[in-house]
Amino acid sequence: MSQSGRKVVLERARDELFSHIHRCGVLDALREHQIEWMDETIEYLSERYPDLNRDELGELRTIGIRFCSPVIDHSQDSDSETETGDEEAESEAAAA
Repeated sequence: MSQSGRKVVLERARDELFSHIHRCGVLDALREHQIEWMDETIEYLSERYPDLNRDELGELRTIGIRFCSPVIDHSQDSDSETETGDEEAESEAAAA
């Protein structure tokens, strides 16, 4: 398979992985469940995309795990977000 063909297959597999992550709600799961889910999903993708080699599947797994671990923790209490938003609005109003 040509290099550009491999890239297309990898991109399709990556897009499918992200789609599965969103549909399955894995973002809200505990870390250990995310890892277990990711291992199973990568195994599924290896069957679905047999042209992907071990390194490419590892890359997909790494991307998927990173995607499940956003830099900003959105699991915090929504009250803290509301308070922060209120403080910013008050600061903007005072500045105006």
